[in-house]
Amino acid sequence: MTSKFTDLAIDCADPNALARFWCSVLDYEVQDEDHGIVTIGSPMVPEGKNHLGPVPPTLTFAHVPEGKTVKNRLHLDVNPTDREQDEEVNRLLDLGARHADVGQGDESWVVLADPEGNEFCVLAGRRP
Repeated sequence: MTSKFTDLAIDCADPNALARFWCSVLDYEVQDEDHGIVTIGSPMVPEGKNHLGPVPPTLTFAHVPEGKTVKNRLHLDVNPTDREQDEEVNRLLDLGARHADVGQGDESWVVLADPEGNEFCVLAGRRP
């Protein structure tokens, strides 16, 4: 038997604001909101918690008192599905992301940071 990746937990100062940002990035929706914790996920997930097939992971944002201080050890990579990379980068910048330098040099991906400074990459290749 194996495990499947179902959720990524992200500590943050403002779970509601960060959840709204990532809902816009991923076309997700808020699934649960309770006591400083907001969970978002794909509206395309089949009903029932015991679904055996691939399920898009949820993101859970939890309020913590301390701020981010160093580069993430784990980050998300996103792929634009209906536009080119530069168009997607511009869309994400308009949503509140900003360019980030993590020492990547000249690569095919673009490193951005979400409104709380969490780095993520926008990949060049489009995938459905």
